[in-house]
Amino acid sequence: MITANEYTFKILRYDMKQPEVRPHFSSYRIKVISGLTVLMTLLRIRDEIDGTLSFRSSCRSAVCGSCAMVINGKIDLSCRSQVASFGDSTIILEPLPNLDIIKDLVVDMTPFWNMYEKVNPYIIRKSSEPEKEIHQSEDERKRIDQNVNCILCASCYGACPVLSRDPDYMGPAALAKIERFILDSRDERPLQSLEGINNEKGVWGCDTMLRCIDACPKDVRPIDSIVGLRKTLLKYKAKKIFGMTIK
Repeated sequence: MITANEYTFKILRYDMKQPEVRPHFSSYRIKVISGLTVLMTLLRIRDEIDGTLSFRSSCRSAVCGSCAMVINGKIDLSCRSQVASFGDSTIILEPLPNLDIIKDLVVDMTPFWNMYEKVNPYIIRKSSEPEKEIHQSEDERKRIDQNVNCILCASCYGACPVLSRDPDYMGPAALAKIERFILDSRDERPLQSLEGINNEKGVWGCDTMLRCIDACPKDVRPIDSIVGLRKTLLKYKAKKIFGMTIK
């Protein structure tokens, strides 16, 4: 026989179209069977209790990254977080930090995507178009494996302490993405293209607090990329000083 335990879900409510109504929590009591995720419970609340509740979701498989939120104080994907795993009968849900709230758990991702677009997140070639697909060796592939796993959920963006005080900082995801292409054996972008991140709004603005690593649901380590980019930029600077050939 399947048993269900009763939980209280406290969800932050806000509607940017009604700015006169301050953000507040709404509470919902609901029975949850073992194994049910936070996202599945949200869908039940919206379908059976409160049709005005807003949140994002799509794949339900921790692939699309659209359901990232703060769950009991920790950023995670609601589709992979089982309610019973929190060991508490009260579940508090809040939207991702560092992004404006559109409605309830839905945030405006525009600043995140703007920063992502700035790093030209695609392979850049200087050579003529190849006649065949450019193959990579296993070792070449391993160099970019970690950053390829990023699902652009903005969990690291929400967790970043630098962005909480400086919205012009590029953020962990964008910086990790540019290193992914710098390390890609098929990419031929010149090192001079890194000048745009060689400042306090880019790689030198990071506090190295590691919160982006804690928040990432795919075990990507943006800090490693930021440190790697810093080393690359220092080598680039040294080559300029000594008049050495620069890629």
